[in-house]
Amino acid sequence: MSFLSDAEIRELISQNPPLVENYIDLDKQAQPNGFEMTVSEVYELSGAGAVDFDNSGRKTPEKKLLSFGEDGWLHLNPGIYSIVLNEIVNIPKSLGAIAYHRSSLTRSGVVLGTAVWDAGYSGRSECLVIVHNPAGFDMKKDARVMQLLFFRLGSDAENLYSGIYQNENMKK
Repeated sequence: MSFLSDAEIRELISQNPPLVENYIDLDKQAQPNGFEMTVSEVYELSGAGAVDFDNSGRKTPEKKLLSFGEDGWLHLNPGIYSIVLNEIVNIPKSLGAIAYHRSSLTRSGVVLGTAVWDAGYSGRSECLVIVHNPAGFDMKKDARVMQLLFFRLGSDAENLYSGIYQNENMKK
């Protein structure tokens, strides 16, 4: 497995469909080993979720949209939140992606829970934000919170992602 460089990412962004679209600032977000993703929306979670083998019992918790202040800031108390990213990703059949939170979050007592971006996935993903810091955490709209790392598969995927999250959160 090898991660894509910034030059490879920029090249794939220039193609149709672009690897990443709806970004804010290509020069700030394209990093040597990945692409920084930004916050569009923050939700508070309530209630239980569920998962099983065949997804017949799958359930996600209810979500309540939180509002950024007039100054663009939002204070998050300790707890668990969901964020929707600004960027739309279009993963081709030759790539996959994984994400890590920026080190500034770790240094502030905040981590992200993320999943694998499968070959064939397209959409504006959601991630989990876990605020461990007892004093909470302040987040500004459009903040860069994680780095998406794209990697080449050993061969093109034959079965592309086609789950219920395909094209998720595409309305903005």
